[in-house]
Amino acid sequence: MQTLAGKKILLGISGGIAAYKCAELTRRLIERGAEVQIVMTKAAKEFITPLTMQAVSGRPVSDSLLDPAAEASMGHIELAKWADLVLLAPATADLIARMSAGMGNDLLTTLVLATDAPVAVSPAMNQQMYLNLATQENIATLKRRGMHIWGPAAGEQACGDVGPGRMLEPMQLVEQCEQFFTAKPLEGKSVVITAGPTREAIDPVRYISNHSSGKMGFALAQAAQQLGAQVTLIAGPVSLPTPFGVKRIDVDSALSMHAAAMEQATEHNVFIGCAAVADYRPDTIAEQKIKKTDDSDKMTVTMVKNPDIIASVAALEQSRPFTVGFAAETQDVAHYARTKLAKKNLDMICANDVSVEGQGFNSNDNAITVYWKDGEQSLTLASKQLIASQIMATIADKL
Repeated sequence: MQTLAGKKILLGISGGIAAYKCAELTRRLIERGAEVQIVMTKAAKEFITPLTMQAVSGRPVSDSLLDPAAEASMGHIELAKWADLVLLAPATADLIARMSAGMGNDLLTTLVLATDAPVAVSPAMNQQMYLNLATQENIATLKRRGMHIWGPAAGEQACGDVGPGRMLEPMQLVEQCEQFFTAKPLEGKSVVITAGPTREAIDPVRYISNHSSGKMGFALAQAAQQLGAQVTLIAGPVSLPTPFGVKRIDVDSALSMHAAAMEQATEHNVFIGCAAVADYRPDTIAEQKIKKTDDSDKMTVTMVKNPDIIASVAALEQSRPFTVGFAAETQDVAHYARTKLAKKNLDMICANDVSVEGQGFNSNDNAITVYWKDGEQSLTLASKQLIASQIMATIADKL
C-alpha cells in the first residue's frame, strides 16, 4: 500500500552500529511510495557504505558539505528545501549534541539548520551514553525546539549492555513516518492532561508525596500536540521541560490541581487524568516547623481524603469532556482497572503494573493496557513517548 506516496524523506545517517538497519529502512520507505534521499556523516560511512545506500535508494548519496560537483547540481540549501521530513536515524549522542549546540560543521547538521521541514530524531547509542545527563538535556533541548523524538527502544545492545538506547526497528520507523503524514486525527480538538505528583504539606518544610516523575503525562501532552490537538498540561511539582506548543499550568497540592482541573475540564474535548494525586492530605498544616522532641519517638498526623479529580470531571453534567483515567496498580490490574472504569463513570482507563521493574514510576519505559466499556488494547513495553502516541491514537479513534 502506497501510504507514503509522493513524500520526500531525507534520511540522515550518523556513525552508529544501527546504521546497518538503514538499508532495510530505506527499502521499506520506498516500498510505500516515498522518495528517499540519503545523507551520511563521515563516521556513518565506517559502518555502511554509500554504495549500498545508493543501490537501495536509487539516488546518489550526499556526504560532503564542500563538494563542488554536488553544489553545482543540488546544493545543500536546495536539498534542505526538498524534504517533506528529515529523519535522523541513527542519531548518535554526538549528532544530538551538535544539533543541540546549533552547529553546522558537516552536511547533515547544516541541512538540519537550513531546512524548514519537520525533523524527526531516532536516538541510538549505548545505554549509559543515553542516560548521561548531558544527552538527556540535549534531547530535551531538541524537543523544546519542536523536533520529534522517535524512541529509543530498550533491550540488548551490540556492546553487550542491556537498557534504553536501541534505535527503533525499521518497520517501527516506517510506522512513525506513516503516522506523521496521516491527517491529524485530533485537529480541532482540545485536550487537558494532569501529570506528575502532588505535595501535601505537613508544615512549612515537610510534605507527603509519591514517586511519580510526570514523564508519562508529559509524553501524552507531546503526543496529543503532534496529533493536532490544542493541549493544556496541569503539572504537579516536576523538573521536566514543557513540550513544544503546549500550555502549562503549574500546581502543587491535590486541592490546587482539583481547582485547575475543574476550571479547565469544561473548556476541552478530552480530559486525561494521568497525575498521581495524593488520596489524603494532613487535616491541618502547622504554621511553624514541627520540632523533634526528645520525649517522643512518634509523630501523629491526622489525614483527610482529597477530592477525586477524575471522578469529579466524569460527573460533570454540562460540557463533560471525554474522560480518561490512569490506574497504577501492583496486583490484579485488569480487575481494579475495570472496577474504576465503571465506578468513576470513565470513558477509558489506562492501567499499568508499577510493581514490574523497569516500567512505570521514574522509568523511561512503560507497558499499558487500555480498557473501555466493551474492549481493551494491550500496549507492550516501549518508551513512554511511543506508548503515549499509541494511547492518543486510541483516544482519537473513540471520539
